[in-house]
Formats: sequence, C-alpha cells, structure tokens
Amino acid sequence: MTTELTGTGGDSLASLDATAQAELIRRGELSALEAVEAAIGRIEAVNPQLNAVITPLYDGARAAAMDLDRARPDGVDHAAAPFAGVPFLIKDLMVHTAGDRYCAGMPVLKAIDHRPAYDTELAARFRRAGLLILGKTNTPEWGSLPTTEPLAFGATHNPWHLDHSPSGSSGGSAAAVASGMVPMASGGDGGGSIRVPASACGLFGLKPARGRVPSGPDHGEVWGGFAAEGVITRSVRDSAAALDAVTGAQAGDANVAPAPARPYGREVGAPVGRLRIGVLTQAPGQLHDVHPDCVVAASDAAQLLAELGHDVDLRHPAALDEGAEFRRHFGVIVSAHAAADFDHWERVVGRPLTEADIEPVDWAMVQRAKARPTGRYLESVTWVDQWRRRLCSWWADTDLLLTPTMATPPVLLGELVHTVDDPMAGMAKAGPSIVFTSPFNASGQPAMSVPLWWSDAGLPVGVQLVAAPWREDVLFRVAAQLEAARPWAGRRPPVWAG
Repeated sequence: MTTELTGTGGDSLASLDATAQAELIRRGELSALEAVEAAIGRIEAVNPQLNAVITPLYDGARAAAMDLDRARPDGVDHAAAPFAGVPFLIKDLMVHTAGDRYCAGMPVLKAIDHRPAYDTELAARFRRAGLLILGKTNTPEWGSLPTTEPLAFGATHNPWHLDHSPSGSSGGSAAAVASGMVPMASGGDGGGSIRVPASACGLFGLKPARGRVPSGPDHGEVWGGFAAEGVITRSVRDSAAALDAVTGAQAGDANVAPAPARPYGREVGAPVGRLRIGVLTQAPGQLHDVHPDCVVAASDAAQLLAELGHDVDLRHPAALDEGAEFRRHFGVIVSAHAAADFDHWERVVGRPLTEADIEPVDWAMVQRAKARPTGRYLESVTWVDQWRRRLCSWWADTDLLLTPTMATPPVLLGELVHTVDDPMAGMAKAGPSIVFTSPFNASGQPAMSVPLWWSDAGLPVGVQLVAAPWREDVLFRVAAQLEAARPWAGRRPPVWAG
C-alpha cells in the first residue's frame, strides 16, 4: 500500500466535504458567493490538466449565490435546503438545466449548441437542496463506455495519474471531486458508472435502488430500469444527505422504491449489528481474469469487516455464475435503448443522423439493434426478469455481498478506444471494468464502491458492497463503519486543487 499523499497550501475549503461547507454557510462564517468563487478558482487551476468540466456555468452560480446571501439568515430553510450555498457540478448526461448547453457527449449536439428549455426533475431537486451548479462534467457519448474519452470534448484525466482514465461514464464528475474542485458532483449508473469512476478515483459512490430517484420528465426508466442517478462524494455522510434530498417518486413514475424507515443521514454512525457477508473475488461466470490488485483489495476489505465483528465467508449467488448469458441479454436491452435514443436525437437535430454524427461504437450498436427483431428484446427482458428473482433470493439469509468494484485497476487512456475500422474494439475490452457492477443494475439493487485500498503504483482500487433490494440503509451504516475504521478523506492525488 502506498503512503498517504497530501495537498499543500491553497484553498482550505477544498478539503471540506459538502456537509462541512454547508455548515460554515449556515453559521454565517462563509458566504455562498465566497464558496462559489473559491470553487471557480479551484476549477480554473486544475481543470486544464484534467478536462473534467466542459461547460462552465459560473454566472448563474454567482447570481444564485448572491440571492441566497441576500436571503440569509431568516429567508433560508436549511432543513429543506441542507446544502444551501455549496458548489456542485452535474454530469452532462440525463440531467440537464434550463437554457444551458447539453451534449450527452455527442459532437452533433455540441455543434448545434443544444439547450433544453427546462430542468429535469433531478436538476430541480438538486437546486431545491441548495446546491449551486457551477458547470457540467465530461462524459462518454451516451455513457456507452467505462472511460471518459468522447470525441466531442476529448479525454478526462485521472488526478491520481494523468495517463490513466477516471473511468466512466461519470468520469468527469469523479475527476472533479477527487481533485478538490467541488466536494460533490452528480453521476448516473447504467452499468457501473457511479461505482466504477468512484473506484478509479478513490471516492465513495452509491448507486441507489431502482425507483429511488426519478428520471423525469424525459424518461420513465433509463435503459429499461438499469440506470440510476445519484452523486459521487468524498464522504459517506454527503452521499446519505444527498440521497435524502432527492429521493421520492415523481408523479407518474411506474416503479417506486419503498420509502426508507428513516432519513439516510441518520444511518451514518448508527449501530451496524453483526452482518452476514458473502465474498466473491472471481469475475461472475469467470468471464474475465481479475487483476491481483483487485483481489487483494477485496480480500483486505473482507478481513477488515471480519475484524469489525461481521460474519464473512466466500460464497455468492449462483445466478452470478450465469455470466455469459447475462452479458448477452444485458447487451440486447442496452443496445435497443440506444437505438431509441438515436431516433430521439434525430428528432431533436431535425434531420437524419449519419455515421459521421455519432461515435463508431454507438453507430455500430444502433445498427445491430435495428437489425434485431423486436422479439429478441422482449426475450431478453423476460430472461432478466426471471434471473433477477434467482439473484435477489440469495439475500433472504445474507445481508451483503462483497466484491472488487472492477476486475482491473484504472485503465490507461486510449485502452478502450474504438475506430471506424473496429467500432466495437473498446466495448470488447470494457468487460473487466463492469463485470462486477452491471449485474446489480439489472437487478435494481443498491450497491456502493468504497475507497479502502491503493495499489503500489498509487492508484485507487475500490471494493463493492451490494445489499438486498431497497436496503441503502444497510449500505450507509456499514460504509460509515468502514470510513471510521480506515479513513480515506485525508488522501490527496498528485493533482489537487487545495
């Protein structure tokens, strides 16, 4: 394990999580405008090295900060807006804001300067929580690959090592939080895209359960319910408080998660009890080799959990052994939704899209989906429905499953690229990045990546914990226990804005 890296000098706010910054603002020791200006300074200082923020929205954030400062102290309901005045970034995919450029990683949307006329529901909830949106973060086109290297905006670099990817598809958000630009940023997770970047950047990332966070008004469920929206943070308490702020059904939602027994913020530091935890260090279905660093990270976490008093042993759901069949049906479903997205963007752009308008991997995926009969999609949906029941039944007498988050450490930039001649090259190599995470997108279970281990090369290697359906409360309790036992907040990457 590497020695701890620390930042030197600079803006002390960079070291504070969102909860701590909100408390300073609430007490009047920091103005919202001061918090915003400090964050803008941090972004301007390190973003040229990382390319994490692709659309600055500084003027709007400054105006919102001044409005908040004028309203204080009596005009701000801090119970309803727990993050009042805290700088925030949103991923430029799925979540969009009224009048601001939205590209979803697409060169064609960048070219036409596409600007939706309204906030998505989640963006509105972020605003109501008091978060001040300073900009949008980089993402691969449509979130298709677990690396953030879109043709539209170029590669985002990992602040732990600039030659490596922060992963994806929430790589821009993860790089921004890991480097200290902001304490928290939004992310979406359709195959691991919150947990995988969190692992690659040494952060905490929780994928909420299906139906926990709304996707309206544009979508009912993204990727047939596989995708969930959330945040990437440095602290467990920030993640819990953020989920409290945005959870709950929107009118018309078809799938709604049961309400939690109490706010998630109260789970942080609550008694954990003696949990039954299974451990899996081989890739589901043994589809890929697992890098020794990832095996060591998971084994180390298992030992730590045992030392904390939990019952830990090597076992896992038998349904995960159906890895090859799962991968096939997962691909059919995702590509069908990509084809629908393609048709949607043709309507937005106002003309047929050509092979020159989108990246080769997405063009190839759409063409394959359009060539399949509709029955293939419905067959895959039915298979996943049945498989989900087989998988989730394992949690009837178990609390958690522990795995590596990825089967590989952070990959080098360029490793998952694709070309016109070989459009699926990146996708073919992407399996180790998502083999442990994607099953739980299909199952809809809450899952998290926890930053407990760093390689000898100085790269973060996260571990994943998966709970029973709708049991984010268990995840937050054990995450806080792990955070207290082995704190990670003091670690700093070489590229640090503080």
